[in-house]
Amino acid sequence: MKKAMRNYGIIAIVLVAFTFAFSNTVMANEEGPKKHVTELKFIGNKENQPVFELNLSSTVEDEYTVTFRDEYGNLLYTEKFKGANLNKRFLLKADDLGDAALNVVVKSKKNNTTEVYSINRSHSYVEETVVNKVK
Repeated sequence: MKKAMRNYGIIAIVLVAFTFAFSNTVMANEEGPKKHVTELKFIGNKENQPVFELNLSSTVEDEYTVTFRDEYGNLLYTEKFKGANLNKRFLLKADDLGDAALNVVVKSKKNNTTEVYSINRSHSYVEETVVNKVK
């Protein structure tokens, strides 16, 4: 009787081990839909005009539409790009824009997703006066 109980214990341990082994394998092989990652950032000025960089990180080739609009919805710029892991730079003419907010819309055709960025510009003048005790 003890030998039969020992066998059931060993069989139970083996079954638990197989259960964990197969569940880990299934979880490791699960892959969701291929996602793309977009990033829009200000990288500096060129000839006193702001330059923005758009990174489109995706392992799968896709078609992207990038649209710049002012705060009133007026179309300023639009272009389509096709590829994977794209990197585009945009030079904006700041004189034409003033301090108006801009919206940048990045649409992915294959994934049917839209990401929106807002660009807010402001100018400030800072004057600093420092007084130090010498003696």
